[in-house]
Amino acid sequence: MNATLLRVWRLFLFLALTFPSMGVQSLFLALGLRRAAILFPVLYHRLCTRILGFQVTVLGQISEQPGTLFVINHGSYLDIIILGGLLRGSFVAKSEVASWPFFGRLAKLHRTVFIDRNNVRSTAAQRDAMSERLAQGENLMLFPEGTSNDGNRLLPFKSALLSAAAGVDGVLVPVQPVSVAYVALDGVPMGRLYRALIAWYGDMELVPHLWEFMGLGIVKVVVEFHPVITLEEAGSRKALTEHCRGVIAEGLSLALSGRRLPLEVPVKVERKKKKKKLKLKFWRGKTGKPEGKPEAGLQDEAAQS
Repeated sequence: MNATLLRVWRLFLFLALTFPSMGVQSLFLALGLRRAAILFPVLYHRLCTRILGFQVTVLGQISEQPGTLFVINHGSYLDIIILGGLLRGSFVAKSEVASWPFFGRLAKLHRTVFIDRNNVRSTAAQRDAMSERLAQGENLMLFPEGTSNDGNRLLPFKSALLSAAAGVDGVLVPVQPVSVAYVALDGVPMGRLYRALIAWYGDMELVPHLWEFMGLGIVKVVVEFHPVITLEEAGSRKALTEHCRGVIAEGLSLALSGRRLPLEVPVKVERKKKKKKLKLKFWRGKTGKPEGKPEAGLQDEAAQS
């Protein structure tokens, strides 16, 4: 299938899945079916992952503690689809996303927490909104870089919203760093140049980028869940931020270099040695029947064995 046909086919499947799913999720929210509204987006994003040709490798142990704050590097809007299919929870996104056509509606249906990073005065209120959701046992996914990067490196982490890890009424929030790396395209390692086909950053236009991406083949993604930590264990909010960034940076670097992929151990096949059968040759007489002793060379060989 050529790239254009692949784009059209994937777009058709994506829209055919998305529009009915938006109606179903709207119904769950309207009826107050909280558990269904949390679980249904996971199924939706898993189907999107297959439609768009992602092959996801998960490393590490996903936190099973309710109210976990997942701290993740951000390389593309495609991260939402990958992570949404792995985790039960909502994203923390910049307030501008809420006004985006179509995608803003999807974000609202996913119960996204919108924050205004440019308004310092509202930081405390936004932190409290996150803390309240976490205290209710809901998981949140935070991109502390504040914007997407080029997929090859990390931007500085902003520590303000990590203050939500302090929890409510002294109950500390489990924080799990997560690294996401796009490592291969159709089985071929993806270099820095071609990773721009996945990463969305700078002044890139969303729709043309998405259209170009839909014509690609199978994209291999490595998602690693690093050990859980708390604010108390880190010592301070800034120390927690630095820890998360260091762990994620290492995971990203190792995945991009191919050193985080599970190794395929070759299976050793033991071959049974065939026993050589000794054939003795005799001199044949005029009658055609064997007569006499074996040949000298063969007799010596039989004696040695």
